[in-house]
Amino acid sequence: MEVIMAFAIGFLFMAAVYLMLSKSLLRIIIGTGLLSHGAHLLILTMGGLGGSAPPVLSEGVTNMADAIPQALILTAIVISFGVTAFFLVLAYRAYQELGTDDMNLMRGTDEDDE
Repeated sequence: MEVIMAFAIGFLFMAAVYLMLSKSLLRIIIGTGLLSHGAHLLILTMGGLGGSAPPVLSEGVTNMADAIPQALILTAIVISFGVTAFFLVLAYRAYQELGTDDMNLMRGTDEDDE
């Protein structure tokens, strides 16, 4: 199972880097979302997928799931949702002001600095 997760994580990171290197602002935002999903899967996989029992401590339980990676992922999901929402609002406002989402056109020229 870990091998399948490793390929899925690698594919998500590959797609995220490809999208973040593009010129479109919307593709960059989608790439950051994919990167965060890949990081969530990476944390979950590194935490171990073998725990079949719930993370409850009681007498005689030897096989239990580790709750720390799950708590970290839940926190990271909320943070990535907020950051993605902020990026989308920022991109929409930039599109309203500049009329484009192309990063090369948003950069401006040297004449704008004067």
